[in-house]
Amino acid sequence: MIGTIINVIAVAVGSLIGLLVGDKFSKQTQSSIVTGLGLVTLSVGMQNSFKTGNVLIPLFSIAIGVIIGEMLDIQGRLNGFGGWLQKKFASSQPEEKAADGMTARERFINGFVTASLVFCVGPLTVLGSLSDGMSGDYELLTIKSALDFFAAMAFAASLGVGVFFSIITVIVVQGGLSLGGFLAGEIMTKDMTNELTATGGMILMGLSLILLDIKHPRVANYLPALLIAPLIVAAANALGINLYPNI
Repeated sequence: MIGTIINVIAVAVGSLIGLLVGDKFSKQTQSSIVTGLGLVTLSVGMQNSFKTGNVLIPLFSIAIGVIIGEMLDIQGRLNGFGGWLQKKFASSQPEEKAADGMTARERFINGFVTASLVFCVGPLTVLGSLSDGMSGDYELLTIKSALDFFAAMAFAASLGVGVFFSIITVIVVQGGLSLGGFLAGEIMTKDMTNELTATGGMILMGLSLILLDIKHPRVANYLPALLIAPLIVAAANALGINLYPNI
């Protein structure tokens, strides 16, 4: 859990710095920052998606995962939780729309959900947390913390205080993965990890569409795909099915 603690501190400090300097940026500059982060997210997502050895695995994972996500309404619940946090801790903010067209509530939720997804969907999150749990090696999470520090600074400057509260999601997700790694030991194979990474990369590409203001998919509803991908590999191995005939 040491790696998660370091990561939470990095996100919190980065967010606070971003909130302090955010007012010094014009709305156009803030918009440009978000667009830049969207381009980086798209690039990282594309790079990760190439980890798959069989594109059908992330395809079916996402198809099955989003059905589960829509049934559970993960996006709605995450938005609702963000709204509750805004009401609980930032209720004094006015509800009139700002220059970006969003009310204080909408901006808080957008910052919280976007930052939560960026910080918790990716190979460093999964691999780093599992490694921390299995062997106590938090090197990957330390690297992730450095990246998240600057991302949190940029996000908070443009998306507001909701980014700070994404530390709750980081604690729950990475803490849960670290605990899972501690309990599961060496159960995750290289193929399972690669397919999970590829599926996460495709989800990140979906998130980049939001940051680039191209389309606004309910990205959180795709998160169950991250569980489906390694399960498909595990099931195929158990049944003796070769998922990689060209290798």
